[in-house]
Amino acid sequence: MGRRTSVDDAELLRRLGAVFRDIGYEGATLAALAESAGLHKASLYHRFPGGKEQMAHEVLEHAGQWLDENLLAPLRDSSSSPRDRLARMARGLHSFYAGGAQDCLLNALSMGRGASNSFGPPIKRVIDAFVSTLSSVLLEAGLDRTTARLRAERAMVGLQGSLVVSRGLGTTRPFQAFLKTLPDELLRP
Repeated sequence: MGRRTSVDDAELLRRLGAVFRDIGYEGATLAALAESAGLHKASLYHRFPGGKEQMAHEVLEHAGQWLDENLLAPLRDSSSSPRDRLARMARGLHSFYAGGAQDCLLNALSMGRGASNSFGPPIKRVIDAFVSTLSSVLLEAGLDRTTARLRAERAMVGLQGSLVVSRGLGTTRPFQAFLKTLPDELLRP
């Protein structure tokens, strides 16, 4: 069976991202990446002359763009109430993480000796953008600055933790429970 000769950029990055999420940066061999992409290794090197590291950076950038468009932009949309925006964010997280079945790309790319130095700054930017934007919504909802920031950081910790626990238990139940209570937890007095 022959491989496809071309894959559009968004689909290619989605496929490569799935490999990084599933087996991490260190575990993602060029053979596994090429297989997932449906391309020959030479085609991947042609598209990504910087190799696996360039692939991972572009996957991370693509995921950051998706998060900005589908989570952060709706959180910034002041035409709806903070509660409605938080509920929309929870639905977006549900979609992004496939209901808790999809591992976190930020986690996968932050593991390993080689990955942490290279991916630290872009991962930090994504986390900072999420926490800052979420803090702004909580400020608008009437929380003080310190509480808003602390709850936004805890939301990130809860998100990551619920994904890890879901994976460890082999059920998406912890992730689902986290998302279900997230807006109320963030807005509680």
